[in-house]
Amino acid sequence: MSFFFDTNVLVCVFDRTDSAKQATAQELVTVHMSARDMVISTQVLQELYVTLTRKKHLSSVDALEVVTTFAQERTVPASADLVLRGLALGQQAQLSAWDGLIVQSALDAGCTTLYSEDFQDGMRFGELTVRNPFVHAMQAVHERQTVFKRGAPKR
Repeated sequence: MSFFFDTNVLVCVFDRTDSAKQATAQELVTVHMSARDMVISTQVLQELYVTLTRKKHLSSVDALEVVTTFAQERTVPASADLVLRGLALGQQAQLSAWDGLIVQSALDAGCTTLYSEDFQDGMRFGELTVRNPFVHAMQAVHERQTVFKRGAPKR
């Protein structure tokens, strides 16, 4: 089994504004890098560099080091054929062009899971299932907040 990582999950590894999401992303990346079943694409590498330097304020040197580390994982290269099929998939499934390319890359790599925040959790594209790794973490936080607002149970 192979697991495709969308850019937004990798960005969360470096996002200190949400410690729960950061911890989840870090754990997920560590597990899959260790298992050698992590897959990304050249699109993900490009988007990661841009996002880290523009939005997360990493220096270009640090961002390049991060991208270099992820580039050692199995990487689906961009080709004209992949782009055309990804765009067609995006039109067919009513996805953005970028999301169509992500899904097509994951399908081409034979991945069973696509980790992303950009799709509905559980969405399927043939044998590929989208998982939002933060859904369960967000639900747990919401449940804790609800209990806190109601107050401690009375004995």
